[in-house]
Amino acid sequence: MDVIVKMFADVSWTSVLETALRVTLALVLGWGALFALRKALNRLEGRLKLQYALEGEPPSEAGKRVETLLRLVRQGARLAIWTVLLLVVLKEMGVEIGPILAGAGIVGVAVGFGAQNLVRDLLSGFFFILENQIRVGDVAVINGTGGLVEEINFRTIVLRDLEGATHIFPHGTVTTLCNKTRDWSGYVFDVGVAYKEDTDRVCDVLRGVFRELRQDPAFGPSIVEEPEIFGVDQFADSAVVIKGRIKTKPIRQWMVGREFLRRTKLAFDREGIEIPFPHRTIYVGEASKPFELKMLEKTGDPRAAP
Repeated sequence: MDVIVKMFADVSWTSVLETALRVTLALVLGWGALFALRKALNRLEGRLKLQYALEGEPPSEAGKRVETLLRLVRQGARLAIWTVLLLVVLKEMGVEIGPILAGAGIVGVAVGFGAQNLVRDLLSGFFFILENQIRVGDVAVINGTGGLVEEINFRTIVLRDLEGATHIFPHGTVTTLCNKTRDWSGYVFDVGVAYKEDTDRVCDVLRGVFRELRQDPAFGPSIVEEPEIFGVDQFADSAVVIKGRIKTKPIRQWMVGREFLRRTKLAFDREGIEIPFPHRTIYVGEASKPFELKMLEKTGDPRAAP
């Protein structure tokens, strides 16, 4: 008991109190820096959206682009603030941070030589953002895998496919990138009709469906241009295929396309236009005769007569 009392008696409570106050002040300043960062990024978000709107970029596209940029800035700034705060607290608690910084420099050099893939991922991700190739909220196909872009981090891109599965791609491993929702999207359709139908009349019916769809308040605002009908595209086995395209706002093509096909089916039924299904004509030939009977017929043997 005397040892404990002596130990506490030797403690400089003034120094402990000063250290506690300095650590508390550092934590308060760190919290203030994070609060100021959040406010500054919110203000920057509004300014960037306004700037992109003045440049003529659609609001949805501007929102995705700004969100992607600010996500990376926010991650980097938070990491820097917490690192500085940790070093300040350690120094105030009497820990010598000089060796820590020197060791971190040595480790950084070693990582630079050994972690080439990490450096490649960071550089590739930087150019993805700089060139505005892909944003959060886009639908993209990366290395043959398609899905919705949920996150773009410093090192990885996170996709979620239609089944809900999450796919994570390091930036440096992306060899092929197809962005399906940049600036505008297109729904390409192939409508098959029977060979007996008048294709000009079919195209007129499709244009009527387009006009109704364009006037619909739920779907019309998603269409950015007059739909295109390219005409007869091919002669298939059981149908004449007419191809066309509908230009829509980003990520709206599937919603508009499904409604267009639904209305096309109803219009064809109303106009009596046949939508064929695959069918085959089977010819049943004469059954093969026995080999001996064929030989008798060739030689003219009367025994081959029925």
